Amino acid sequence: MAERQDYYEVLGVNKDATLDEIKKAYRKQALEWHPDRHSEDKEFAEKKFKEINEAYQVLSDPQKRAAYDQFGHDAFSPGGAAGFSGSPFSQGGRWGPFTYTYTTTGGSPFEGFDFEDPFDIFEQFFGGSPFTRRRSVPRYSITLDFMEAVKGCEKEVIVNGKKRKIKIPAGVDEGSRINFGDFLLSVNIRPHELFERDGADVYVRMVVPFSLAVLGGEVTVPTLDGEVKLRVRPGTQSGTMIRLRGKGITRLHGGGKGDEYIRFIVAVPEKLSREQKKAVEELRRVGL
Repeated sequence: MAERQDYYEVLGVNKDATLDEIKKAYRKQALEWHPDRHSEDKEFAEKKFKEINEAYQVLSDPQKRAAYDQFGHDAFSPGGAAGFSGSPFSQGGRWGPFTYTYTTTGGSPFEGFDFEDPFDIFEQFFGGSPFTRRRSVPRYSITLDFMEAVKGCEKEVIVNGKKRKIKIPAGVDEGSRINFGDFLLSVNIRPHELFERDGADVYVRMVVPFSLAVLGGEVTVPTLDGEVKLRVRPGTQSGTMIRLRGKGITRLHGGGKGDEYIRFIVAVPEKLSREQKKAVEELRRVGL
């Protein structure tokens, strides 16, 4: 019989982790290993997903955590020393604090899963019991391109055998949930080749030549609304960041837009022509 992994290791926290740290770690791990995001190896992802929820259900309960700290997994074996009977997480098919079931639905741009997912518990972290069942509503997920999420879009989907046009609001983020009344939709977002996102802010790495960083000049940088020209100051260091106010992503619940941050990376050439090498040697001679 394979040895079971330590619950603290499953969530990636220390044994003295606070409940808040455990909740944050659970949220991160559940998002990372949601089976809907691992279509290439769903069986392995489901196993990891279940382990994460088992670990959370024990470590988020002070009584069960104390028993686990003292007796390990034996605390929950039949007749275990801690007095718990059976598994701490087998509650009528529930994986941790929620159910996870899915069925395929043909012809839809949704990823094809009808599920109750970890996004339910993220709201419950901040109020209510994580073990409270709510009215069952069909749950789906959809994967959007980065710019579709940023700008908003319309999608034609099939729900309960009927075609529907739905509007995705501008600014939805990874893990956002949209309530359409008769179903809930969770959002996955494909990464972008240039932009990285942090909430409503976006980040871009801009590689500039050494000469431009030293002497200054003008560069063209991408934004979500097209290219803009920026002035690079003489003596700009690699890693310098410039903020473009209001050039980020629309905040989903109001409050305007975030910002865009341009990080300059100074390129050091690996190979130099004879002329370039002589120029650099002259710079070194004068102490630059």
